[in-house]
Parts: sequence; structure tokens; C-alpha cells
Amino acid sequence: MPTHDELINAVREHRLRRHWSQDELARRSGLSRAGVSAIEVGRLVPSTAAALALAEALAVRVDMLFRLARKAAGAPLWAWEPVRVPCRYWVAEVGGQVWRYPAEASPLGTVPHDGVIKALDSGDPLFDGIETGSRDWDAAEGGPTRTLVLACCDPAVGLLAGPLSRLAGVRLIVLPRSSRSALELLGRGLVHVAGVHLSGPGLDDGPGAEDGNAQAVLAALGDGYRLLRLARWEEGIASLPALRLGSVASALAPDRRWVGREPGSGARQCLDALLGDRPAPEHLARDHRGVAEAVRSGWADLGVCLRLASEEAGLDFIPLRHEDYDLCYPAQLEDDPRLVALREVVRSAPFRRALGGLPGYQAADTGEARAVESGA
Repeated sequence: MPTHDELINAVREHRLRRHWSQDELARRSGLSRAGVSAIEVGRLVPSTAAALALAEALAVRVDMLFRLARKAAGAPLWAWEPVRVPCRYWVAEVGGQVWRYPAEASPLGTVPHDGVIKALDSGDPLFDGIETGSRDWDAAEGGPTRTLVLACCDPAVGLLAGPLSRLAGVRLIVLPRSSRSALELLGRGLVHVAGVHLSGPGLDDGPGAEDGNAQAVLAALGDGYRLLRLARWEEGIASLPALRLGSVASALAPDRRWVGREPGSGARQCLDALLGDRPAPEHLARDHRGVAEAVRSGWADLGVCLRLASEEAGLDFIPLRHEDYDLCYPAQLEDDPRLVALREVVRSAPFRRALGGLPGYQAADTGEARAVESGA
């Protein structure tokens, strides 16, 4: 979690805005890819020379990339720089720091915002501005200390929002992110929970595959985290019904048009294992429903997504593997009322019934929790 003097950075946001990989930014800045990755997730504080090199490569000022987290009373900090103004935003407290989150498309639909920033001060693009139409976010229903921020790609995450609000007075904000992007935000102290489904490098969902999520958390963040099992779900190939595909082999014909997902997502991991040495698709969808929509609209013939997203879009589905989908959160937030409420909702009989009734979702282990520990 951020401390008074911890360095918060926006390197990843500026890199993605230019559609660069970490390798590309490393090449342009003269740093190593591992160094860029460590800086982005906050494991490494860059030297002055490294910060200047990154700023020059990204064509921005150093103070647009790096800032100190401050816990003094007053206006909350931006979790990341707004892409444009006016900008609606949400407000939430994570680990003692209150953050503003630029509003974005959410699986929950249009979530009411806490304020609108109309202009940013030209001298400081992150902190100052003119606000209008903002609510009293301290007193509002679902204020900062009653807001749970979850980064994930689960298309069924909306099943959590109603019970959290109704039973515990907790507002849920969902940021659509791949598994590794969600873990990065968790490691930087910007979200309470990250959704993870990274079974492993192959298509085999047999013995050992269940350790993939724990190993991914250890690699990205280290010890000190908990995994809460949400579901075991089915991932596979969504295809246009007109293709009448009956097997994986028929899907791999050379003339097929694929839509992919960003590196670091479970669906991309599955697709890479399926395609082997073939080039990855050029066109990427943001989430599982994005993959299904691209196929349904005829922009692609096939894509890897969850059975739920495929069936919602009326597509054919060829199963590839089952994956354990876990919610990851810091052990130090174990007793946070929002996390307590989340565990209670996930373990409740109504939620488990609703989840288990979805296509491709299994809820037999829903609610089980375990610690992420090295050597376990």
C-alpha cells in the first residue's frame, strides 16, 4: 500500500496510450524490459537518469510520470491522469489513501459518478482543476470508505453489486482489466481486489493447473495476499455459426480470422497455447464480451472467450479448458469491512446459486480462501 513517501507513477498509462509494449518502451528509453516492468508495478524506484529517459521516450514531463503519494487531509489524488476533460470520476479509499478514478465503461453499466472535473490546471495536470456537479462524496451513499474497487474481466461481476449494496451498503466500482493488469493495480495500491485466471501456459487443465493463479500472484507481487475462489469457468473458441466448426482442428484452418486479447490476459494465454508458433491476431478486444461482439458482428471468425460471453452473443462454442477464477486481495485488508462483506456475499447460498446457473460457471468451490505463500 502507498505510504507517505511512496512514489506513484503513470508510466504504464502513458505507454498504453501510445500502444507500445514494455519491450518498445525499453528500447526507446534505453532501459531493460525487466526494469520498465518493475517501475510500472512499483517494485523499483527509478533513478533520476531513468526517470528522465522514460519522460523523454514518452514525450512528457517527468512530473506527469511520477509523484509522491500524500495522505494529508484534503482533495483526493488521481489514481491516473484523466485522458481528457471534462472528466467524470469516482472516489474511493484504498489502504488509507483516497483516490479519484476517471470514469470508464464498466460491466455494471453506467455507474453514477462522484464529480466532474471541467478543466485541468496547465501547470499541474494531475492535482488541480475546476470541478462542477460533484456530490458530497464523503456523505454520499457508497462514499470513499464504503466503496470497493475491483479490477477484473469477469462478465458476470454484476452479480456482486446488488448484494453488496443491499446487504452491506457497499458500492462496487469495477475496472475492466486483464489478470496481469489487475495485479499491477493491486500491487500499486490502487484497487482492493484483482480478478485472476492464469491457469498456466498450456491447454491442459489437469493436476497442477490450479496453482497457476497463486504462482502468478507470487511472481507479480510476492507474499502477503489472499485468494478467494469465485468460480471455475469454461474457456474456449467462439465462432460464427455459419462456419459450422466441429473441432479445434477445423478452427485452426489457415484462412480463419481471429480476434485476440491483450498479453497478460487469461484468454490470450489460452489463445497463444492454441496457436503455437502462428502469429498472434493483430486486432484485440478489451474483454470477453468484446471478443464475442467482434465475432458476432463479423469483424472476426473466431476468438477465445468464456462460454458465457459466447452463448450471450448467440455463437457456437468449442471448449478448450477449465480455469480457476480467483479474487486476490492483500492480507492486510482481511478485516476491512468491504472485504468482509465481499467474502460474505460470495459465500452466500443465493450468490452461489446464481453463479452456478450461468453457462460455463461451476460454483462447487466458490468462497474457499487460501493464503499465497512462497514454497507452498
